[in-house]
Amino acid sequence: SALSVPFPSPLEADIARGSLAPDVEPHREVVRKEFTVNGSVLAVHWRAEDSRLLRTSIINFLDQLSLVMRTMQRFGPPVPR
Repeated sequence: SALSVPFPSPLEADIARGSLAPDVEPHREVVRKEFTVNGSVLAVHWRAEDSRLLRTSIINFLDQLSLVMRTMQRFGPPVPR
């Protein structure tokens, strides 16, 4: 399964990846998650043999993504370093 999330800028996509990638999957031996940033798009690819665990991983990711996006909107665009 895959999901692409567009952001207003490449910097914001990279910040989102950095915020979301460190979260360890509870079932990492069964569910694998890979993040890539291409321009201003964050792409997430999942591999799982168990559809229930895949669904749980995606739902948890969407919750975390929502928090990251709300935080970015609250504090405004990032300042390039």
